[in-house]
Amino acid sequence: MLVWSTENPNSVSIDPELGSVIARGSKQVKPSVTTTYTLTVRGPNGEEKRTVKVTVAGTTERAAASPNTSAPKPTPRMADGKPDLSGVYNSSSFNFGGVAVRGQNDPITAALKPGAEKFKVVRRPDDPGLYSACTPTGVPGAYFVPYQWEIVQGRDRVVIVYEYPHLFRIIPTDGTPHPADPDPTWMGDSIGRWEGDALVVDTIGFNDKTELPGGYKHTEALHVVERFHRTDFNNLDYEATVEDPNVFVKPWTIVRGFPLRPDLTKVDEFICENNHDYSKFFEKK
Repeated sequence: MLVWSTENPNSVSIDPELGSVIARGSKQVKPSVTTTYTLTVRGPNGEEKRTVKVTVAGTTERAAASPNTSAPKPTPRMADGKPDLSGVYNSSSFNFGGVAVRGQNDPITAALKPGAEKFKVVRRPDDPGLYSACTPTGVPGAYFVPYQWEIVQGRDRVVIVYEYPHLFRIIPTDGTPHPADPDPTWMGDSIGRWEGDALVVDTIGFNDKTELPGGYKHTEALHVVERFHRTDFNNLDYEATVEDPNVFVKPWTIVRGFPLRPDLTKVDEFICENNHDYSKFFEKK
């Protein structure tokens, strides 16, 4: 039984056989020959390695595997031939296996219509921050928090589960239309369709309580179109076009790339409690 525990890692892997693993865990191994297992941890201060040899009597130790230079694994597919997007993906502010979220540091700016300056968020020095209220993030804000998220793909729908703050979206892909007059909600009303290998998700019916990336508020006229394209087994391209005719001069687009978390099979429960007065932590002048 291999047992390991790491602190503050960007990535953890055990070779041979196991590959990417969670920060703390255990795994039973049954090598047929004497094998040295290597734990590799990459973090903010570099890389550390630890090894342990499992001896199998009467055998010669296996040779160390050569570096993997093979091509990326192909995109998995459903029985109907459509790409299978299922899996847990990184969000921003996390570097997994040396692969960061592509585009996470790109500046986000949008042109406001004349008279819409009030929709640009300006935070005071004593503002505890966007996420202190534990309210739903909205779209595409759900991809700008440092927590992973998961896609569960079915025959006629896609479910997206966000670890923070324990949100979900159910997206029909069977041709179901939007309601004629959707009730405004935090995450909106989403419907999906396939354009080749890309899943296109059209969302309307938002309330006006969320904040868009880049620091913009919006009205209930917000319209977001997302494109999800799994380019290979380990990578998902994401594009979101944001439109609100009451606020912005024209639609604007965010492009990002999310790496798969092969060490995770699901997102965890997240409980967010907002029962504290944070203002006392800020110095008042």
